[in-house]
Parts: sequence; structure tokens; C-alpha cells
Amino acid sequence: MNYYNASGQMDLSDRIAIETGICIGESFKKIAKRLRRHPSTIAHEVKENRPFIKGNYPNGKDCRMARQCTVRNLCGCDEEACNTKCRLCRGVDCTKVCDRYVSVACHKFDSPPYVCNNCKDKKLCNKDKYIYSAKFADAAVTRRRSESRQGVRLSDEKKEELDELVTRLVKKGQPLTHIYAEHENEMPVCLRTLYNYIDEGALSIKNIDLRRKTGYKPRKKKYNDINGFHSMEYRQCRTYEDFEYAMKFKYSEDEVTEMDTVKGVRESGKRLLTMIFRKNNVMLLFLMPDGKAESVKRVLDYLETGLGIDVFRRLFPVILTDNGSEFKKVDELELTLDEDGFLVYRTSLYYCDPMASWQKGCIEKNHEFIRYAVPKGKSLNPYTQEDMTLLMNHINSVKRPGLGNKSPYELVEEDDEDFKALMSLLKMHLIPPDEVHLMPDLFVKK
Repeated sequence: MNYYNASGQMDLSDRIAIETGICIGESFKKIAKRLRRHPSTIAHEVKENRPFIKGNYPNGKDCRMARQCTVRNLCGCDEEACNTKCRLCRGVDCTKVCDRYVSVACHKFDSPPYVCNNCKDKKLCNKDKYIYSAKFADAAVTRRRSESRQGVRLSDEKKEELDELVTRLVKKGQPLTHIYAEHENEMPVCLRTLYNYIDEGALSIKNIDLRRKTGYKPRKKKYNDINGFHSMEYRQCRTYEDFEYAMKFKYSEDEVTEMDTVKGVRESGKRLLTMIFRKNNVMLLFLMPDGKAESVKRVLDYLETGLGIDVFRRLFPVILTDNGSEFKKVDELELTLDEDGFLVYRTSLYYCDPMASWQKGCIEKNHEFIRYAVPKGKSLNPYTQEDMTLLMNHINSVKRPGLGNKSPYELVEEDDEDFKALMSLLKMHLIPPDEVHLMPDLFVKK
């Protein structure tokens, strides 16, 4: 069986796995099997991205005699003019000319794992060494990739031809998109690269010559608040990066449930807690009296009580949500009491990055079905849980091209007893296709 079938470039989670494996003494073959890459790929990654740490030798010499050697005049200069011991001389490296030189440098890193991460003497060692760090390696690779793509990668002749063509047509008032669509076969670069060349000043025309370019504000880099938001206690070991790492080694895509809340208007009042299963796109709707953490906990407690702790764990092993205040009491959401009164885990909670709703895009996309029946800006206070159950059944009965022209309810497997128990608890059932109704008048009592 071929275990080495992964493709694409390594990311930070792969490098963390490599660093962890080296530190606990695993072979490259074992690490490679876990990452589904060839052992030579792991070895190349380590050797290419291992920073060198200079040793602290006496007088900067790695010779065994560097502390007590009294030899002079190895360079052949006048003995009377130079009374300095060769080991202290900065003009000539005595290790290059002395026949008594014996190196004490360690060369264990010349063989696998090529670094000193798992060496028992690492902390007290003052010799040359290499250390593999996942974060350093990822930053080094990103920097090399960025540097390799900078500048103009065209010959002078091709650059002049491109400059003449683009400059002539831009001065006629033609937009770059129009120029590229008409002359794509004549251009040795893509449209994005063409914009980059102009932005870097590599061509005769500048950004000021482009009608719309100067009207755009420059994009802001992603804010990385290391000492603020990202260091909050409730997010520790539960970030999206931790979620991706857990998905590689612990969970499958079918085990993920996304969770969010929907508000009607900006007022204190009822909120809608939404949950969606990635494996079949079935969405759950729970009407809460407010948007507090206690209300979210009550919903999870209701599901656990109605299904039983074992069924709950199988249905909701991992939940991905955002950073709303209603989800911050993580211990109360993750933990529950067993029959003996001990705290045990019922689920694992992870949080998306701030301003990154696309990381749970499945539930964000499905919220549009709610807005068909409950328009944005309309208060949720008039509705009841029965109304939301009705809406939930209609939404989950909609056939969708992305699901093979089937509805989420139709994707529920016949032998999935756990999901059947959930549907029975929440009064979920399939609506006939021609009777599916997603308009505000769905809730009009007949």
C-alpha cells in the first residue's frame, strides 16, 4: 500500500507534526507515513529549514587545546615582534595551520534526524547545533517563496514589447481588462502580474494612468493581535489552527457541526441558535429567549438529556463556532456530569478566526434560507419554537444542486439510528417537494 500520496506544499500544521515527531524520537519514515509524504520529503524539509546556531567555544576556536594552548608564531612572523599566543590571535585562524588541532565539534546532525531537537544534552551543550522549529521553518519558506516571485521575470526584449503595447493602449483610455482580453495571446504574463508590474513601477505607465486604480484603498493586512484577542483564555488550544490540526489526526469532515446565532433586530430579545451537520447539511433551529451563554448551554443540555450522553457524543463530537459572547463559557458547553457526578467531555469546541466567517461557510450560506421566511430586520419575539421547527423542516426539505439535487433530509442514512433519534426528538420530517414554502406567510395560521 502506498502511504505517500499527499500532494501540495506543506503548511504550518505539517511542520508542527514534523517538529513534534523529531522531539519524541520518531523516524522520518514514521513521520512521513502520518503525513502521507515520502521520507525523503521530510528529510529535505528538515535540512533546508534548520537554522544553524553557532557554538560558544573558548576564544572562538573549537580545538580541544583552545583553553591552555601556548603555541606561538604558527603564522611564521618574527617571534620578537609578536608575543601573542596563536589561540588569542585574530589575524590568523590557528586551526587552519596547526598540526595539533583536534576539533571537539559535534557532528551528530550530519545523520538523521539532522537536528539536535531530541538530544538529551541539548540544554547544556555549547557546541554548534541545528534546531528545527516549525514556526521558523514556515516563515523561512514563506519568505523564500515571496522573494522568488518579486521583480520582473521577463527578458529585456519581451519587457519592452509588453511596455510598448500596454502604454500605447492605456493612453487611448482603454482599461487593462479590455487590453488583456483582446491581446492575451501576445502577453507573456497574466492580468494580475500586469497590475503588479505597474504597481512596482516596472512599466512606463503608473497607477495614476489607470482610471479606477487610484480610487481603491489599499488592502489592510490581517490583524494579528498576539497579546490581545488571540491570547484570551477561552480560545487557548481551541483556535481554528488547532481545529485544522485536530482534523488531520483525530476527526473526519463528517463529524463536524457548525454553530452560530441569528438575531432579528438590534434589541434585547429572542435569538435563534443554528447548528448544521457538514455530512448532510441538515440544519437545526432553536429559539432562545436571549443571546446569553446560559441559553446556549440549555440547548445543549436539552439535546444531551433527550438523546443520552453516548448518542450526543456520537452526533456532536466536534463543534466549530465563532467568537460571540454567547459561546465564551467553553467549559460549560464542553463538559457535563456523568452518572457518578464527575465532569466529563461531551463535545470539543473550536473557534474560527475573527472576521473569518468563511471558515464555517456551510452554516453562513444556509442562513439565507432563514431570511426567506424571516426577513432581516424583523424581530424574532413574535415567533415560537413550533414556528422554528416548521421552518427547519421546510429548509431541510429543499433540494440543492450541491447535494446532487437531493434535500438534506434525503441524505440521512436509513441505518443511522443516532440521527433518527435526533429527528424524533426535534419533530423533524420531510416536506413533500411541491409543498416546500419559504416565504413570510409560512407562519400564517390557516
